[in-house]
Amino acid sequence: MARFDKLEFDDDEPLPSSNAGLPEAAREKDEHHWLDQADHQRSIGLHENALRFYSRALELNRTLVPAWVSQVQMLVQLREYPQASTWSQKALELFPNNADLLAAQAQAQCRMGDLRKGNALCDAALRQRSESAFQWQVRGELLLAGKQDTDRHCFDRAQILDNRFLVPLESGLIYIHYRAYSKAQQRLRIALERNASSFYAWFLMGICQQEVGMVDTAARSFEQCLELCPGHTEAGQHLTALQNASWKLSHVFRRLFHRS
Repeated sequence: MARFDKLEFDDDEPLPSSNAGLPEAAREKDEHHWLDQADHQRSIGLHENALRFYSRALELNRTLVPAWVSQVQMLVQLREYPQASTWSQKALELFPNNADLLAAQAQAQCRMGDLRKGNALCDAALRQRSESAFQWQVRGELLLAGKQDTDRHCFDRAQILDNRFLVPLESGLIYIHYRAYSKAQQRLRIALERNASSFYAWFLMGICQQEVGMVDTAARSFEQCLELCPGHTEAGQHLTALQNASWKLSHVFRRLFHRS
């Protein structure tokens, strides 16, 4: 797929030592610039863009372990699970036993349905004694996928280790993947407490509220999303659908009342 063109590295090629080869407008931009761009795109839900920017950073510096981990995480968000597994394996060849890369591989295996292998990899990650929020998020996902009731502790632990709003936001995304919308709302509320201006968090909150039948509350969340990001097409579509459904329902009630 074209999406992965930028992920291809030739093992015989020397690591880039300058910005030569980049487009003219980008030649002064180093890997840290692309990491910042990737993190921003990730925080607003544009995972495809984030993937491209993490990959751009790795073109400039292949030793950036966080970029390797994040690249795999974005592939998971894009539901490209076999690719996520492949790239976590490639990264582990460069950085053997790296805890976050082991966790990334565990998440990919979990999404592909291999909970046994996923749990083994996650155990190996946590044994490295370099725990991170991501490792505990993956542990929580494995428990959730295995229909166990102890996932909350893991996501709480993740938030203790990293107080950025992205942690509860992406924990919410995990819950949404498993259609656990009430639990997702709990995490998204924390994300919004930490960053009330996140239109993406408001959008996800609206999705969860819509799924559990909280129509009026969902509409308000979509409205808040649109206030912060007027061009958010999906939020507009969901809001219109809710308004149309509400109008049709009220129209039916008026007709029934008139007949009686």
